[in-house]
Amino acid sequence: MRTRLGGVGVAGRRRGASARKVGAAAAALCALLAAPGPAHAAGPPPAYRFPEGVQDVPGGAKDTDGPVLKADTAYRSVIKPGGKVYFRLILDGTKDAYASAVAVPGPVDAKLAYSDSLRVTIQDADGGSCDSQRTSVGAAQYPHPFAAYAYRSVRTSLPSCRRPGTYYLVVERESDATSTPSDWGLDLSYSTEPAREGAGPGTAPTGWPSASPAPPTAAPRRVHGGTGFHDATALSEGQWRDTVRPGETLFFQVPLDWGQQLFVSGALSGITTDKEGYVSTALSLQLYNPLRGPATGASAPYDGRQKEAALDPLPPVAYENRYAPSSDTSAMRVAGPYYLAVSLSPEVGRTFGNTPYDLTLRLTVRGAKKAAPAYAGPAPDFSGGSPSAGDSSMKRLAALGIGSGTVLVTGLGVWTLVARRRTAATTPGAGPDATGATGAARSPDGQGFGPPSAW
Repeated sequence: MRTRLGGVGVAGRRRGASARKVGAAAAALCALLAAPGPAHAAGPPPAYRFPEGVQDVPGGAKDTDGPVLKADTAYRSVIKPGGKVYFRLILDGTKDAYASAVAVPGPVDAKLAYSDSLRVTIQDADGGSCDSQRTSVGAAQYPHPFAAYAYRSVRTSLPSCRRPGTYYLVVERESDATSTPSDWGLDLSYSTEPAREGAGPGTAPTGWPSASPAPPTAAPRRVHGGTGFHDATALSEGQWRDTVRPGETLFFQVPLDWGQQLFVSGALSGITTDKEGYVSTALSLQLYNPLRGPATGASAPYDGRQKEAALDPLPPVAYENRYAPSSDTSAMRVAGPYYLAVSLSPEVGRTFGNTPYDLTLRLTVRGAKKAAPAYAGPAPDFSGGSPSAGDSSMKRLAALGIGSGTVLVTGLGVWTLVARRRTAATTPGAGPDATGATGAARSPDGQGFGPPSAW
């Protein structure tokens, strides 16, 4: 069992799909959608966005009641304070499996405590634990998405966890007595990875570079982060500028190939007013691997002057990292898009003003790309192919319900379309961030099932 407390220094794993290329006209519209706009308007931050077609599933109260989940499919569920819900996974005996749960606490003004947490466990047919991880809210004691994951390995797990058959994904929530007793949303998924061909090394690499490089010197490029894993904005090496509102979490993805090493820092600009105060955990950075498992995190206080948070150096991506005793190192086990979640405490707004704050992200990628490990079967999701910076705009178009073909709109028509789509995407009760793309699913008893309208 793996446990590490703290929303800004936790351990874990997950992955994302490659974005598609678009034509020149669509690219122009993508750039328009990626730029900061109505998402920074007054009111609460945009809700965590689930993808189009997400399936609403109620978790079972016991193992035999759990619905069967399919691999590489997005599911949305709900968990109550102190709740424990079950889902079933049908696994073969040749692939590793990773199951993740993203907690989406709400409402935006809910009170959370350090120990509020989510535990994810994969159990075998006899109820034995194959793997388990608990992630807590930690010092960032306000509503923000955070994740935990567990895995089943066909080579290193207990014998009972290597067999083909039915397994159980168990998601548990621990709630402090002082916390707001509201439901949390759950973003669920699981993925499989072929075993490696042959034996291969069985220990983690050592002696990797740990000295932080000089920060990028190129002028920052403007970007706007997504609301969750599904619409995370793709970034490449360099400096990036965005704005973040108090209580908001922005998501970005950074493609890493086998052998590459990532260094990240984020800086919050100072304010020009004479307001005084101090917020101890103001800016929070959290890095997740392609399997949506937490890797490492950092935070910085804020007193109205510029402050920076930097992630501790992590090893280059390598298959053998999974054998490391450190969960931070173990998380760097697969190539693909690594996710960066950037959160700003709502206390910053109450202390210094509830307006957008300038954010600068600095990314450095070191190391030459290496060949992927020899898998025993097809592994396109772990070959290192990843979207480049800007490609995630296509995802945002899809999420807003616009087709993937060439968008033949210009001038005022473009602005009108963008405004309407953005308004619909951020209106409570509209789109998959409310009750689903086509309305809430129905539970077996005929009652409406779906997430609270607050998220």
